[in-house]
This record gives sequence, structure tokens and C-alpha cells, in this order.
Amino acid sequence: MQWLLLIGAILTEVTGTISLRLSDGFTRLVPSLIALTSYGIAFTLLAQVLKLGMGVGVAYGIWSALGVTLVAVIGAVFLGDTLTWGQIVGIVLVIAGVAALELGAAR
Repeated sequence: MQWLLLIGAILTEVTGTISLRLSDGFTRLVPSLIALTSYGIAFTLLAQVLKLGMGVGVAYGIWSALGVTLVAVIGAVFLGDTLTWGQIVGIVLVIAGVAALELGAAR
């Protein structure tokens, strides 16, 4: 159950972040409302993950690493953002660091 809630938190956080970009500085109503609602849901789901006993370092690490990765890919594919090789390596390193954190927690 923790993992399903964490996946939900990640997906709603990504939705919020993409909507934040589309809100044009909170000047467009619908994307602004989606951003605010999504962030509220994401934090609520993350709080439930922590309540169910997942370590805060592991939960937040996974949440942030996968969120950053998804937002960067969505930005590059759909919003015209660029990803340099340096940024791609950075994303891979973040994911590797979170994986190491998770493997260390499994002991």
C-alpha cells in the first residue's frame, strides 16, 4: 500500500509541476487550480506513506528523484525544454543515489 500511495504522490506532484508551468505565473485559472490541487493531494499522499512507516529519507528521495525525472522528460518531450547530456547524467546520478538509499534501507 505504501508504494501505491507513493506512486500516486509522485504522479500528482508531476501533474502539479507541469500545471504550474502551464499556469503562466498563476495567470491562467484552470492550470493554476490543477497545480494547487495536485500539490495538496501529493503532500497528503506522501504524508500517508510516512504514516504507514516508510522512512522519510527513502520516501522523499524516491518522490523527488522520480518527480524530477518525469518532469524533465515531459518538459523535453511535450513542452520544448532541452535536456543536455550533463543534465541527463545528473538525473541518472540522482536515481542511482536514491537506489543506493533504498538498498541501504532494505538491510
